Amino acid sequence: MAQTFRGKGIRGAEARYGWAFVAPAILIIGVFLVIPIFLALFVSFSNWNGLGSPLNNSALVGADNYAKVLVEPGLAQRDFGLSIRNNLYYVVLVVPLQTALALFLAVQVNRRILRGRGFFRTAFYFPSVTSSVAIVTIFIFLFTASGAVNAILGFFGADGPNWFADPSGIIHNLLAGVGITSAPDALLAAGPLGLDWWSWLSGPSVAMCVLIILAIFTTSGTFMLLFLAALQNVSGEIDEAAMVDGAGPFRKFFSVTLPMLKPTLFTVLTLGLIGTWQVFDQIYLTGKGAPGKTLLTPAYLAYDTSFKGLNWGEGAAISFILFIIIVSFTLLQRYVLRDRDLGRSGERRAAKREKQFRSEAAEGAAQLARKSDASTPQGERR
Repeated sequence: MAQTFRGKGIRGAEARYGWAFVAPAILIIGVFLVIPIFLALFVSFSNWNGLGSPLNNSALVGADNYAKVLVEPGLAQRDFGLSIRNNLYYVVLVVPLQTALALFLAVQVNRRILRGRGFFRTAFYFPSVTSSVAIVTIFIFLFTASGAVNAILGFFGADGPNWFADPSGIIHNLLAGVGITSAPDALLAAGPLGLDWWSWLSGPSVAMCVLIILAIFTTSGTFMLLFLAALQNVSGEIDEAAMVDGAGPFRKFFSVTLPMLKPTLFTVLTLGLIGTWQVFDQIYLTGKGAPGKTLLTPAYLAYDTSFKGLNWGEGAAISFILFIIIVSFTLLQRYVLRDRDLGRSGERRAAKREKQFRSEAAEGAAQLARKSDASTPQGERR
């Protein structure tokens, strides 16, 4: 009876009306996002060539497309290995540097004594809202052999490289500077994805370094705003308490402010990680992987394999491998930045600390009792 009464009450039809309101959004997401994802997953296990419907004009080939880029020796595996190597160096350098620069800029523009804070916030954020095509074009002119960057280096007596035409790795160049121009025999052994270890340890190419600088320049402003919003939510009472306790600026920042920014830090690192693994437009505009495929990335390789090579199954396989890489790194990052005071591990640590505290308290009480007995005259103890 109670259920019947609630069903006929004023709130009884809320569920139906709620589903009616969200149905258009669910329909749009399902048609334009969920179904294409499952269709792409089907294509990754087929030999579809892009002509007609993949459901009618293709045959399932199992995991052949994945095996071709992961385990089968050949050009496809080597190109995929080069793209992973290039993108890995790009991620390792861009994500920490852009995060550190964004945090530094946020701290500076958050200072109350800084004049013209609004101007600096706008100036630092402006590259993030500028067209990436325009910024890449400007960087191409700046880093040509006769560009402004080499002109500045020449003013100081240094000869700049032909940036976008130099495929040499910076680690190899540094080793060549100390006389190591060829690979040791141990590093010539075959490594993962068809590359030897010497190739894996080449470092980013000179051309890739330009894209790393470009990425840091264009994305730090966006992440600066996220850190700035988080810094403005930090209570001034906390800073005053830290100052009263004698904490200096650096101690206060690393022990008080930075731990309170952990949720924002996780967001910034996650967005940076996803964005750097999906880099495409800069690659497309700066030579489509040239020079020497040192600018090749998995995102561009998937596009090139699908649209130019008409091997849509292999291209879809590369895309889903890239998806797995992004999810894996995100989960690893979440594990590293997890709150260690929560969950079962946090409970175990809390119990261990409590047990240690009780043990130290009992030991201290015992030592105090022994000292008291030792200081008491023998006649009084009797």
